[in-house]
Amino acid sequence: MPITLRNTLSLILLLTLPAMAQAAELDGTTLSLAWVLPFAGILLSIALFPIFAPAFWHHHFGKVTALWSVLFLLPFAFSFGASSTLSLIVHALITEYIPFIMLLLALYTVSGGILVGGSLHGSPRVNTSILAIGTVLASIMGTTGAAMLLIRPLLKANDNRTHRVHVVVFFIFLVANVGGGLTPLGDPPLFLGFLKGVTFGWTFQHMLLPVALLAALLLLVFYAVDSYFYRREDEEFKPHRDQPLHLFGKINFLLLAGVVGAVLLSGFWQPAVHFEVAGVHAELQNLVRDGLLLLLTIVSLWVTPKQVRVGNEFNWAPILEVGKLFAGIFVTIAPAIAILRAGTAGQLAALVHAVSAADGQPVNAMYFWMTGLLSSFLDNAPTYLVFFNLADGDAGTLMGPLAQTLLAISMGAVFMGANTYIGNAPNFMVKSIAEQRGVAMPSFFAYMLWSISVLMPLFALLTWIFF
Repeated sequence: MPITLRNTLSLILLLTLPAMAQAAELDGTTLSLAWVLPFAGILLSIALFPIFAPAFWHHHFGKVTALWSVLFLLPFAFSFGASSTLSLIVHALITEYIPFIMLLLALYTVSGGILVGGSLHGSPRVNTSILAIGTVLASIMGTTGAAMLLIRPLLKANDNRTHRVHVVVFFIFLVANVGGGLTPLGDPPLFLGFLKGVTFGWTFQHMLLPVALLAALLLLVFYAVDSYFYRREDEEFKPHRDQPLHLFGKINFLLLAGVVGAVLLSGFWQPAVHFEVAGVHAELQNLVRDGLLLLLTIVSLWVTPKQVRVGNEFNWAPILEVGKLFAGIFVTIAPAIAILRAGTAGQLAALVHAVSAADGQPVNAMYFWMTGLLSSFLDNAPTYLVFFNLADGDAGTLMGPLAQTLLAISMGAVFMGANTYIGNAPNFMVKSIAEQRGVAMPSFFAYMLWSISVLMPLFALLTWIFF
């Protein structure tokens, strides 16, 4: 669907609206905060509807997102003209949405073609080992891919235990969030940074120590907590006949390597060839990357035996939800980014002052906590974009003189997405699968008691160490 839409729009624009190439960028100094309301509406809908009207949201989230998008686009077209509106849409599609959704689609499809058969006894040592492996895999195959690959084997290993809620909670902390912090493949916020020019190597080099430290501390805490609950298990629940583990769909590991290669290719290969579409630069290396990701997705669907995906209970619902939501997000976020780029001359000057010292220099601890807290209740990918643009918006500057600020934004978006079920897309997916397997997962606010008790003290420690 996104590719067809892009091609259709490109053809129309090139044939009938050549003047759109001259469309001016939004001037954030002239925009009021009213233009941000549709973007805020989408994010609040994501945060609140699953809590207060889950059945309605499940069936109508696409319509809600489309409504907010229309409420933005119609007034925008009236104020700035049809050509500027179409230019904004094309920019969002080509430079942000399509690369973003192509990567998620490839990771989701390829990882869904790998099935872990057999089962282990869910002892503290085995559980900790699975969480550690998942934490490492999350930066290779994405938090979504690693979570979908390992959550079912983990639940099966613990299906005879009475106390297992904490196992899933720590799985969300580590595999669905913290583990994705090492590469742009790991978590959507970092991939958006990659699309903005943050290099693959910078992310790995600067995030390695924070991710390793936080993951090690969380694994130690988990081992202690799991050991405590394990000792409380009734003896009748402890025996568990191990079954040797088997991997099915192993061809997808090669395809996974292809996904990594495609992303690396677009970062290192710079042929300086681009195409103009409605004033938007579509660079050759990015088009090649997106084409390769789509090809790898199709190959995975073709070569993976059907019974493997059946065993994984694979379906398209999660990726369709992400696709619909982010189509609206990437369009409606444009005024917010423009206002933030205006700095103290824009309507979000108060936010600029909150994360800046009197001399205008960024307060990195505030960037960490502000990015993180908003990522907890909104979605960490657009939150990353907001603070990325607030800090400077230029990847070269942020990787250089403002490297600690970019580190604070990256850490906040990736780590604190674990604070709530809605902070990162895989969180709710893991919760849903666990509940289908009979695990009585905590409510929204009960889950937050876990994150406040376990994560917040560790985040305070990270603040003291790094900022």
